[in-house]
Amino acid sequence: MARSTKRKPSPNDSLSTKADFTKAKYQYLAFVHRLPCREDDDSTMQDLSKQLHSSVRTGSLETSLRLLSLGADVNFFHPERGATPLHVAASAGQTGQVELLIVHGADPGALDINSKTPIQCAKEAGFTDLYERLMACQFELTDRLIYYLCGRKPDHLSGQHFIIPEMADSSLDRSELAKQARKKLQALSNRQFEELAMDVYDEVDRREMDAVWLTTQNHSALVMDRTVVPFLPVNPEFSSTRNQGRQKLARFNAREFATLIIDILIDARRRQQPGGQHGSVSDAPMTREEMAMALGRMSGFSDEEPVYDSVASDEDDLENQRLSDPKGQRAESMASSDLSDGPITLEEYLQVKKALAASDARVQQLMQLKQQQQQEISLLQSMVQKLMQENANLRTQVASAQATANKQEGNTENNNSSSSRSGRDRPISMFETRAAPKELSAWKEMGKLPSTEDLVAGMPSSIQRDMGVAGAGPQDDSKDKQASDAASDYDNNPQDEQERQQGVEGGGEGETPDPLGQDPTPSDKEGGEERKEVNPPGAEPTSLPSQDDVVRKTEQITKNIQELLRSAQESKHDSFIACSEKILTAVKEMAALFPEKPRSETIRLSLQLLTSSAQRLQVQCHHTVPTEPEGDVDMQLLTQQVIQCAYDIAKAAKQLVTIFQ
Repeated sequence: MARSTKRKPSPNDSLSTKADFTKAKYQYLAFVHRLPCREDDDSTMQDLSKQLHSSVRTGSLETSLRLLSLGADVNFFHPERGATPLHVAASAGQTGQVELLIVHGADPGALDINSKTPIQCAKEAGFTDLYERLMACQFELTDRLIYYLCGRKPDHLSGQHFIIPEMADSSLDRSELAKQARKKLQALSNRQFEELAMDVYDEVDRREMDAVWLTTQNHSALVMDRTVVPFLPVNPEFSSTRNQGRQKLARFNAREFATLIIDILIDARRRQQPGGQHGSVSDAPMTREEMAMALGRMSGFSDEEPVYDSVASDEDDLENQRLSDPKGQRAESMASSDLSDGPITLEEYLQVKKALAASDARVQQLMQLKQQQQQEISLLQSMVQKLMQENANLRTQVASAQATANKQEGNTENNNSSSSRSGRDRPISMFETRAAPKELSAWKEMGKLPSTEDLVAGMPSSIQRDMGVAGAGPQDDSKDKQASDAASDYDNNPQDEQERQQGVEGGGEGETPDPLGQDPTPSDKEGGEERKEVNPPGAEPTSLPSQDDVVRKTEQITKNIQELLRSAQESKHDSFIACSEKILTAVKEMAALFPEKPRSETIRLSLQLLTSSAQRLQVQCHHTVPTEPEGDVDMQLLTQQVIQCAYDIAKAAKQLVTIFQ
C-alpha cells in the first residue's frame, strides 16, 4: 500500500474512513519507509536480520524498531554467531532491547549453537533481573492459567515451573468421551496447541473482566440490559473455524473450564519438559474451600440458557455419522488406542532408538558370554572325567604299594623289637604307640573322612582313659606295654641306636654320650649329675631343660588336649576356641624351656612341629564360629581337622619326652 494512496482523514470524515486509516497505519504499517526491494528477496531479509543482531547489543531502540518494521526476523538464527537476537541482547544485558524483541514475538526458549536459552545466557552473564524477567516471559501463559485456577504462582527461581492442582472430590470427568478428548489434545501439533492455549488465555481474561464488571453494576438493571457480549468477539485475522472454537469456550461451565485448563497445563508440562523429568511440580489437591472459591471466581454468568444459537460444524456432522456407524466407532477406538500419549517427537524417537540399540548390543554380548561359558563348562567336565579316572588309577597303585609296604614294615618291626630288647630296656612312656596316621591315610584312600570316635580311638590310652573311652581300660595297658616295647613311630629307630653305639665307642671310658646333641660338661663326665643352669628372669635359656620340666609341661598339654577331645565328643563346639588358647599357651611354655636354636636337629624339628600344630589348631577352632549369620559350616569336617591338629601336638610332645628319657 503506497503512501500516496492514503491520506490522513480530516475531523469531518466518516468513522469508516478513520478506521481504515488507523488499520493501515498501525496494523499494516503502510506508512513505514521500506527499501526498494521485493518482499520475497531472501538476501535482503537476511541482511536486515543480521543488522538486527548488531543493533540489539546496543541501546539504540529506534534502530531495532525500524529494522523490525522493515521485516527483520525476530527469531533469526545467525549462521556465523549461532544465536538469535534475543540471545545477543540477553548476553549484553540490554533490558530495553529484550522487551522490544519479546513484544514482537521473540522466543525465550530458543536454543543457540551451544544448546543454551536466552534465560541461561542472562544468568551466566550475571544479569539477575533480566534472567527473572525472561523466566516470567517464558511461563507467562501457564502462570496466568495457574493463577486463575488456584490463586497461586509457581516459584521459578527454585525450579518450580508448574502447579497442577487436583480436584479434592475427584470431580474430573473420567468418561470415555473425556478420555478421547484428552487424547485428541495430546495429538495436536505444537502450533495447534499454542493456538488453543492462547484462546483459553483470552477466555480467562474475558471471564475475569466479566466478573469485575458484574460486581460494579446494578444487578437489577442487568436483567433487561444485554450490553455485554457473553463470548469472545470475532477476530478478523483468525479463520471462521477458530473463531467458532473460541466462542464455544464460553459454553463451558466453571467445572468443565477448570478441567480443560488442568488438561492444558498437564500437556504443556509434557511438551515443555519431555522425558518425564518434571522437576519440582506441585500436584497438591485442592480443598473444598479452594475449589468453591475457584469455581465462584470462574462462574461469571448463568448457564441456564444458551448464549447463542449453536452452529452445526463439520465436527458435529462427523460425530453424528460416527455414532450411527458401529464400524466407525470401532475403528476410531482402535485409532485412539494407538495414540497413547500423543505424537512422538524426534527426541523421544531418538531416545527409544538409542535404548533399543543398547539393548541389542547387550543381548549380543550376553549370547557371546553364554557360548563362552558353555565351552568352558564342557572343557571342565572333560577335565573332571579325566581327573576322576586318574584318581582311580592312583588309588589302585597306592593301595598295592601300601600293602607291600605294610608287609615289609612288619618284618622290619620284628627285627627291631628283638634288637631293642637285647640292647637295653627303656621305661614305658606316658604316650603310647598308635597307628592313627596310617588309619587316617587309609580313610583318605577310601574317599571319606573318619568320624570323631574313630579319630579319638587313635589317641594315646592315657588320654582315652581320662575321657572314659570304652576299651581303654586295664586290658589295654598290657597291650600298651607290649607296644611300647616294640618299635614305633616315636621310639628310637635302629639308626639312632647305631649312632648311639658309635658315640659310645668313640667317647672312651667314663664318658656318656649326649643323646640331645649337646657337648658333655665336666660335671657330666665326673659325677653324671643332671645339668642345671640358673638363667636370669626374662632371658632366653641357653641350656636344655631337665626331664622333669619337660614331663610336667607335657602333662599340662595332655590335660588340655583331653579337655578339647571331651568337647568334641559332646559336640560343644563353642568351647573349641578356649581349649585351643589353653593348648597354645601350654605349648609356648614348653617351647620357652628350650633355646631358640637347639643344636639337636631332632629337638628343633619336634619343637617346630609342636608350635606349628598348636597355631594351626587355633586357626581351625576359630573356623568353627561362622563369620556370617547365614553361612554354612561343616562342623563334622572341622571337628575332624581339630582332632588331627591335636594328634600332631601329642605326637610332637611325645617325641620330646622320648628324647629326654
